[in-house]
Amino acid sequence: MPEDILIIEDDAKIAEFLRRGLIYEGYTVRVARDGGEGLAMAREKAPDLVILDLMLPGMDGLEVCQRLRAASEVPILILTARGRVADRVAGLDKGADDYLVKPFAFEELLARIRALMRRRAPKDREVLTFADLTLDPATRRVHRGGREVELTAREFDLLEYFLRHPEQVLTREQIFDTVWGYDFLGESNIIEVYVRYLRSKLEAAGEPRLIQTVRGVGYALREG
Repeated sequence: MPEDILIIEDDAKIAEFLRRGLIYEGYTVRVARDGGEGLAMAREKAPDLVILDLMLPGMDGLEVCQRLRAASEVPILILTARGRVADRVAGLDKGADDYLVKPFAFEELLARIRALMRRRAPKDREVLTFADLTLDPATRRVHRGGREVELTAREFDLLEYFLRHPEQVLTREQIFDTVWGYDFLGESNIIEVYVRYLRSKLEAAGEPRLIQTVRGVGYALREG
């Protein structure tokens, strides 16, 4: 079932631009022209994500954000022409999850939506396994054989991605988009660095390598 996005935006042209683009990307989209209507639509049917303008007629966008957050944990992406640090801080303090300043690139908006949806998605209760490696998404614990492997949050996310796609060759672009997303501004070789971190921890007791390099393409979780 496609994710439902609620847009609260009084500018008709921007709202229609967003509506059309998001529908094309496979989302279900509803549009409210002011804060009161947006709150009513959110109460009627809980959205999976809210795109919220700050400069709304009547009820201010910050108040709408605060009320939405008081009622649910729905991801809130503020989309506004207010780009000052103080405005961003105010929006985040009211419960927003992200902040994008107009004008914006639609591709960046999509990347931010995907990132927020990933954070919201409930972790499976199942334990992921491959060879002698196990990962529990609920407790975020990893074991190799009989020993526990301590991982950072990013290392855990990377390993989970591999375990959800065993034997599959994952390109660097796929890994970067899924594990790091739009908001990463670090080194270009970050994937190689983290694969090296993972290997050192997973092979610390002399275990055979599971994360294999597929030269010129990416990596795959497979034996030998």
